[in-house]
Amino acid sequence: MDISTQNTDAAPPPTPQPSVAVQKRASRGATRPGDRIFLGLSRGSGIFLLVIMAAIAVFLTYRASLAISKDHGNFLTTFEWNTNTIPPVFGIAVLAFGTVVSSIIAMALAVPVAVAIALFITHYAPRRLSGPVAYVIDLLAAVPSIVYGLWGALVLVPHMNGLFGWLDKYFGWTGIFSWQGGAPRSMLTVSILLAIMILPIITNVSREVFRQVPQMHEEAALALGATRWEVIRMSVLPFGRSGVISASMLGLGRALGETMAVATVLSPTFDINASLLDPGGGTFAQNIASKFGEATPDGRDALIASGLVLFVITLLVNGAARVIIARRAEYSGANA
Repeated sequence: MDISTQNTDAAPPPTPQPSVAVQKRASRGATRPGDRIFLGLSRGSGIFLLVIMAAIAVFLTYRASLAISKDHGNFLTTFEWNTNTIPPVFGIAVLAFGTVVSSIIAMALAVPVAVAIALFITHYAPRRLSGPVAYVIDLLAAVPSIVYGLWGALVLVPHMNGLFGWLDKYFGWTGIFSWQGGAPRSMLTVSILLAIMILPIITNVSREVFRQVPQMHEEAALALGATRWEVIRMSVLPFGRSGVISASMLGLGRALGETMAVATVLSPTFDINASLLDPGGGTFAQNIASKFGEATPDGRDALIASGLVLFVITLLVNGAARVIIARRAEYSGANA
């Protein structure tokens, strides 16, 4: 019989299987001292973070309950904040409205511009230009809030008269953009300032996400005859959708909790105006910053109660973002 035939028909050697001891060690997880230490530190850090969050929630809830029990108004619907009177009367209706409206407008202004800048840096601008532009965006993210506030009060507010007059002329009939000629220290001015402040955060995160798009996806689209915009629309934006949502939530978190910039620009009043151009309104963070220093013990508890509402709003926003991202988890640009 031919020797070559014998070698071909012979069964392949069995694949070596790991021993039982190795399988047990793998099932137990980390076995080396360094792995065990790192695992313990990581797990402990996660548990410690949860403990801190729980402690903050307990503290805010306890102090808020003390304040709400002494409140002679409706905490959710009262358009007043008099914590130094006897009995105290205060509510968060104006603060909740101002915080939500200013943040939504800021997001509507900032997100499209930030995504456009990120796409320009990653897919349109030449390398000599994309580097300096990205560097300037990074610098904007490092500017302190008080600097933005001073710029807004000294530069932005005096130059808003033209925009307010134009909006009143063409869109004043809606009531939302009617202007009575007062100082432009309104919710719209605050929203524009917040949009400028959150723009670098959304741009930087979106830019890094767009850079992770698999190159073969873009090359395949180009090989099929797609234009640059079609490549972005079919390959880049679907791949980076979850990242853009996460970046937007980071920006929204800063917009919700911004303090000094809003306090410097806004003329706070405890009323809700139908027009975004009229002075007045307020936000949670601005109200806490402006009133905490002169507040009585009961007044501080009331401010802490408003901080609890802001804390809950932030948790709800982050939870909604997680749900949206989870629904998009089935798309993976690396596996498409």
